[in-house]
Parts: sequence; C-alpha cells; structure tokens
Amino acid sequence: MTKRLFFCWLLTAILAMPVLAQIQEPVKFNSELKRISETEAEIVFNAVIDKGWHVYSTELGDDGPISATFNVDNISGAEVDGKLLPQGNEIEEMDPVFEMKVRFFESKATFVQKIKITDEKFSIKGYLEYGACNDENCLPPTSVDFEFGGTADVASVSAGNDDKTVGDNVPSAIALTPLKIGASDKIDYWKPVINELNSFGEHAGEESMSWIYIFLTGLAGGLLALFTPCVWPIIPMTVSFFLKRTKDKKKGIRDAWTYGASIVVIYLTLGLAITLIFGASTLNALSTNAVFNILFCLMLLVFAASFFGAFEITLPSKWNNAVDSKAEQTTGLLSIFLMAFTLSLVSFSCTGPIIGFLLVEVSTTGSVVAPAIGMLGFAIALALPFTLFALFPSWLKSMPKSGGWMNVIKVTLGFLELAFALKFLSVADLAYGWRILDRETFLALWIVIFALLGMYLLGKIKFPHDDDEQKVSVPRFFLAMISLSFAVYMVPGLWGAPLKAVSAFAPPMQTQDFNLYKNEVHAKFTDYEAGMEYARANNKPVMLDFTGYGCVNCRKMELAVWTDQNVSKLLTEDYVLITLYVDDKTKLAEPIKVTENGKERTLRTVGDKWSYLQRSKFGANAQPFYVLVDNEGMPLNKSYSYDEDIKLYIDFLETGLKNYKK
Repeated sequence: MTKRLFFCWLLTAILAMPVLAQIQEPVKFNSELKRISETEAEIVFNAVIDKGWHVYSTELGDDGPISATFNVDNISGAEVDGKLLPQGNEIEEMDPVFEMKVRFFESKATFVQKIKITDEKFSIKGYLEYGACNDENCLPPTSVDFEFGGTADVASVSAGNDDKTVGDNVPSAIALTPLKIGASDKIDYWKPVINELNSFGEHAGEESMSWIYIFLTGLAGGLLALFTPCVWPIIPMTVSFFLKRTKDKKKGIRDAWTYGASIVVIYLTLGLAITLIFGASTLNALSTNAVFNILFCLMLLVFAASFFGAFEITLPSKWNNAVDSKAEQTTGLLSIFLMAFTLSLVSFSCTGPIIGFLLVEVSTTGSVVAPAIGMLGFAIALALPFTLFALFPSWLKSMPKSGGWMNVIKVTLGFLELAFALKFLSVADLAYGWRILDRETFLALWIVIFALLGMYLLGKIKFPHDDDEQKVSVPRFFLAMISLSFAVYMVPGLWGAPLKAVSAFAPPMQTQDFNLYKNEVHAKFTDYEAGMEYARANNKPVMLDFTGYGCVNCRKMELAVWTDQNVSKLLTEDYVLITLYVDDKTKLAEPIKVTENGKERTLRTVGDKWSYLQRSKFGANAQPFYVLVDNEGMPLNKSYSYDEDIKLYIDFLETGLKNYKK
C-alpha cells in the first residue's frame, strides 16, 4: 500500500463516519470463459460501475492506485498467455491525490486474460484484484474470484464455435463442470523449517543488539552518571575515608577495591533481578506495550523537569539513614558493602533515569542476560574512579572541583531525557496506530529540543541551579555547536530526507505525510498468507522481514541498507517482500489458541500472530530477522539479522536467488 493510498483510505474513514454501518458496493463484476480457437480461450471480466465511481486500469505502477491484476491460485491443463488486457473506453487523467496520470473506466469496464489449453482436462482457479475510487473515497483492494474447469478434445474442437460462450448450453467438445471449492492442494506455509534453516549454517550479520554493544551502552551510561552532582562530589570524600581509616595503606586500597566491587555486585544483582522477576519474554512485550511506554515517557519527563531544577527527587531519607546506621554499626566487608549501597540510594536522582532507560532498551533483545550485561557496564564505569583514586591518591589533587559545570551536565541530561521520552511515546503510538506522533511531528519536536539545548549551552537560557557566570567555556561552546548543527541536520527530514543518524529513533518513513524522497523500499504485503499466495501465483521467492515499530536496528537497516540501489532492485524486482510487525497491537478478528512448549497460548493481536510464526517456524524471536523462502515456505539461505554491510546483504539476497533457481 502506498502512503498516498493510505491517506485516501484515511479520508474515506473520516467522510464515511455518518454511514459507518453501510457497506458500499459500487462495482459489480461477473466473469466468463470464452473459446477463441481449438487451443485458446479468454477469461473475460465485465464490470458495471455506479455513477461517480471509477475502476482503475492495469499496470499503473507502485506509486499509483490499485491496478487491476490477474492472479492464479491453481492451474492444470492450461497456461496463462500474456498479460491482463483492459478493453473499452479507458480514460487517462492527472490525479491530484496520487500526483500522477492514472487510467480508469467509468460506467463499465472489461478486462480480458488469454489462456492456452494444453490438455484434455483443464482447470484454473484464481481472482481478479482491482481498485475503485470516487471523488471522495476509495475502496480497499477488492477481488473477483473465478473458477473454471472441464474437458476438451483439443483435436476435434470446431472452429465454428469461436463466438460462443463456453458453458453448459454450448454444444462443443468443451463443457465446463464446477469444481469443488477447497479441493485444490493447500500448502502449509506455517510448517516449521528450523532444521532446514539451520542446515545453511549460522545466520548472517550480527545479533540485533550484541552483548558487546549492550556492555558499551551501559559503560557510557555509567560515565554520564559519574559526572553528575549526585556522584562526583562523593568520590574524593569516599576515597579519603578509606585511606585515612587505617594506617595500613594496603588495607585502605583493598577496602577501596572492595567498595568498587560492591557497587558492581549491587547493580549486577539489580539487572539479574529485573529479568528473573519479569522474564525475558515479558520484558520484550512490555517494551511495546502502550501503557508501559507512556508511563516510562511520563517518568522521563518528570526526571527531565527535576534535572532542569523544578524539584529534587530523592528516595526516603529513612532508607539512607537506616543503611548508613547499619554501616557504622558493622565492620569488615559488610560495612563496606553497606556504604556502597548507601551511595546507590543517595545517587538515585541522577542514576535512576539512566538505569531505567538502559533496562528498557536492552529488554527488546529477548535475552535473559542482557539487563545484567548492561548493568555490569554501568557499574564498572561508576566504580572505576573509586578504585583508581585509591591506587593513585595523588590524582585527587588534579581532580576537577565540584561546581556549576556539573549542573550543566545535569541539565544537558534533562534535554536528552526529554528527547528520549518522545521515542518511547512514539513506540506506543506506532504499535497501536494512533498516528499522533508521525515522523515529521517527531522531528519537529527534536529540532526544537536540540536547538534549545544549543542555546542553553551558549548561556542564552538559564535554569534555577545555574550560576550567574556569563563566560562560556570552550568545551561548552563546541557542545553547543554540535547540538545546533544536529538540529539543522534534521530540518530536511521534514520533507522526507532519510536522516540515517536518527533512523534508530524516529518513526519509520511510512508515517511521513509529506515526503519528497522516493527511494525508500516498501513491503508489497504485510500479511503472510496473502504474500505467499501472491509469490506462488507469480513464481517468485519471498523475503520475510520480521520487524517491530519499536525496533531501533530495523529502522537503521531500512535507511542504511535497503536504500542502496542494488539492494532496492533485488527486493522490489526479484523478491516478494513481506513485512511482519511483531508488535502490531491490532486485534485479530477472533483469538487463536496455539500450543507452544507444551502450554496453551492465546494469540489476540496481529503482532502475536507474526511473533508466533517467527518462533514456531524459524525458531527465532529477535528483530530485525530476515529470512528468504521459496513460495512454499522453505528456506533458501541462512537468516540475516542486523549488519549494515551492504555487500554482505547483497550476497545474502543473491545466494537465495541462486538456490531458488536451482
């Protein structure tokens, strides 16, 4: 579906609200089989079109309205000859909605498809798909089913019957007999192929979020937390305490090491506890749950306001006092551990938002150990200074003094939290199809946020806890320049520029209403069965794209890899691209009960259905997940996940094509 057609359908829904209970049928089709020679026949589709409506012709292109197409489900004893041909009074006009010339029929339309009869017994079953619009709205793609079959003594067919309609009243050697619907061999597209897929070897590309990436993300978060007012001033006090509490310098260093190790243990335990309590699958589900994402968005907004100086968020003082009291009453390792725990509680107002953001991000991997790895990186960054300064006490003298620069870091984090709050709101918006935060709206808000951040760093905006110093330091100036440049960089995105640097966070291109960029790749189908039937009818291989609205690396692949000219050509010309959103919250017409790992589950949404397909058929649950299959659902190559190496991706696609042709 093109974005323009989606707009047309959206307009249809709005205009049709007063008559929502009525089903419109402005076009009425009938089909018949006509013999034109001993071995040739025509399937003719005749339409009567209501006044004010029009039916679109054939081959209007991917960017146009729904073209009329001839589709075969089953055929034997015959073969399709040529293309579907339009006949009658075809009109060609410039359409302002689709911004292109379109061809269509009014009042009546005829489409003809030739077939060759190759055997005495023949049968053909399929459908004509067409699109229809009036000046106000459009119908969804509509199909006209047909089914013909019979016997034909090809050698004795009389040429005198050329103008006859083949049917029960025709005294010809060809006599149609109705076929039983559903009697054709139905392929099980859902058949598990895990072993067959594994036989190609390990998947190509990298994991959607590797353990190293998760660790480095946690490490970066810990370094940010380190330079906040909640943590930085505590470092020299704590190190000095350990060095002075005993005359034995070695024991002081050992205590500092123990203190750092205790910080690591505390945060590592937190990461493990989160996963063990909720489970990896629950965290993955929560990451696209509207309520969870909205709550997290609101939480980030509250933390941002706190960082801006609106109020101070701290844990109950009695918690700190209780732990601090226990630390004083005990000795040895337990005392040091409780001191580390006190640090964790005291620094919560600065570390809480960073930890929360990190845990939500890694939850989408579906890995049990991902939160623990993220927390390990965070804790090591947080604990490292305590150990290093204990080993090298002289470094304490060169340590930057606490001051206004820490509040600048805190406020900068507030702006970043504000930006990421929109990212989580966007995930909920996409998963539930609310369309309140489309791509251009999202980008407009980010442009404003980073422009304001640049103005703040230049000293043009002041917050309650900022000092009155007018001078702007050189590092602060460069940060301001980066922030303002980033805001300017995003401006062309309002007109559809890809913006690869923000593709991981911004909504996908398909949500852009005004788009001058035409090079992006769109899936031909978002329904598995419909796409497989189309691929089978057109004898093409399939690429299944298991993705998610909240999948960061999916957006990166679409803008960094799919837009490559060679990749785009392969996906649009040689494959049938089927995109399946595993976090689509659209309700199924009826819940589906399945048995998985010996337990009965209920699939309630479209996303549940595609997620189950990925797990049951291919044995995977992470996104992005690309798998090439033939039109019967059998794998053609090893799977591919996240890797922006274009050559590797092209090789992945071309290998699948070679195996399909074999």
